Amino acid sequence: MRRTVSRMTQGFKQQKNLAGSPWYLAVLASCGIALFEYAPQVPANRIGFQQAGFSVGQLKIVQEVITLAIFLPFALLYLKESSKLDYVWAALCMVGAVYFIFRTA
Repeated sequence: MRRTVSRMTQGFKQQKNLAGSPWYLAVLASCGIALFEYAPQVPANRIGFQQAGFSVGQLKIVQEVITLAIFLPFALLYLKESSKLDYVWAALCMVGAVYFIFRTA
């Protein structure tokens, strides 16, 4: 899963590097990165569903929490996004999502 998120951050770096390039090069670069981003997720989801007993909803929430936990520092530190209170509220919503999706498990 860690590799998946790092591939996504590479995609954002690539988009930043291709800012002056034609749009179709950015699309091709993004599609190539997305292929490698999602390829490890398929077996991870299969294992999580079949062996660990997670539901589809639980798997999706876990994916989103991991993605945001890694992407937010990347956005703040590398992309120089300004910190907003909205990020705190969004994080609290994710905590709530984790609570509600796993409370019956």
